[in-house]
Amino acid sequence: MNCRNLPAEFACIQSRIITPDHPDYDERRALYNGMIDKRPAAIVPCESATEVAMVVTIARQNGLLLAVRGGGHNGPGLGSCDGGIVIDMAPMKGISVDAQRRIVSVQAGCTQGEVDAAASKHGLAVPAGIVSSTGVAGLTLGGGHGYLTRKYGLTIDNLIEAEVVLATGSIVTARAHENPDLFWALRGGGGNFGVVTRFSYRAHPVTDVFAGPIFYDIGHARNIMRFYREYLPSAPRELALFFGMKRVPTADPFPRDLWDRPVCALIGCYDGCEDEAREILAPVHAALPKPLLDGMSTMPFVDWQSAFDPLLPQGLQWYWKGDYVDELTDAAIDEHVRYGSNTPSTLSLMHLYPIDGAVHDVRPEDTAWGARRATWSMVIAGIDPDPTKAAELRRWASDYWRAVHKHNPHGGSYINFMMDDEGDERVKAAYGVNFDRLRDVKRDYDPSNLFRVNQNIAP
Repeated sequence: MNCRNLPAEFACIQSRIITPDHPDYDERRALYNGMIDKRPAAIVPCESATEVAMVVTIARQNGLLLAVRGGGHNGPGLGSCDGGIVIDMAPMKGISVDAQRRIVSVQAGCTQGEVDAAASKHGLAVPAGIVSSTGVAGLTLGGGHGYLTRKYGLTIDNLIEAEVVLATGSIVTARAHENPDLFWALRGGGGNFGVVTRFSYRAHPVTDVFAGPIFYDIGHARNIMRFYREYLPSAPRELALFFGMKRVPTADPFPRDLWDRPVCALIGCYDGCEDEAREILAPVHAALPKPLLDGMSTMPFVDWQSAFDPLLPQGLQWYWKGDYVDELTDAAIDEHVRYGSNTPSTLSLMHLYPIDGAVHDVRPEDTAWGARRATWSMVIAGIDPDPTKAAELRRWASDYWRAVHKHNPHGGSYINFMMDDEGDERVKAAYGVNFDRLRDVKRDYDPSNLFRVNQNIAP
């Protein structure tokens, strides 16, 4: 991309284009996942859908590789590319809240934390993920699950409309009765169909929650996992409770005598008052051993959403693998105990996120996200700040995943928990029962596969 010979209409953003000779190039090309290093020919910060459309048109007309970056949190680094153009929507931070109608409209450069902060001023929340530095664009297009999922569904179940720049450079609105096929595909089909520049969500009244981690000695992991699989279906939807195997973080406010200790964890968030939560959690405490740490307390939901942020700054080494889990069998639990008890670093982990409750109220064919029959979304993540540990992180996560994957008959994974080396069959399995329809929509909206730097659906 020759920045000195651009079309006239590009002049408004020419001064912002970042190329390899720019002093800020290395800083601006840096990815959330420090294990991935990409060198785009140009990074183009955009401030509006019109500017995004200009870049899309130039890329299409010149046959240039195109990547799209929203909040910049993508694990496999699919918000960038080697030798192509990166549309960087970081400057697009507009948020508006219609408190009366409970609608939050968000530009694509926003992070979850920015949306949480704006909505919380009105006693509202949009169902999203569990790390507030996550970009809302990638989270949403992949489906979006977190602490409010059991009660209010996935992020896409709360998406009302989207502003989209298509491969032609045109700007359209997608909603239930306008471009309905596109709207259907955006809800779980990733960035395959265009660049979404604005999202409008249905928000819900959420203020204080009773939330926090409960850590148990790793020796109890097998029995706790068995209890958890039986308890979860009967738990009220207000309670999000996910299971983890990890080590205690080496940071405050965790007790220093527990730092780096292998543990199994129940990490909970109850959308309601503390007295109700304690009554609901009483069977948990009655059935399980005394915990090493019970960190649950009442706090504003917006604070709980950002609780893990200091542990996961940009630039760490990440290698993760995912699966949708229909059934947590005894054989699978044995493999979890084998690998989850021996993480390769303090930050490495396995989490099982519930995707039942309200998620199951939606039919698989109603949105592109096709894993409505699953009970959990599993992630295995090898994480460490040291680049020399990259191979070890990759090996542990891959070996662990292979050991448990054979027990997960669904075969697919949340696309936001996949690396870029999964292979075509895994990508197809990730989109599940809706893959064929997604491919049809792809042919309609992006027949030349301009938007292919993603978990790609080839037309």
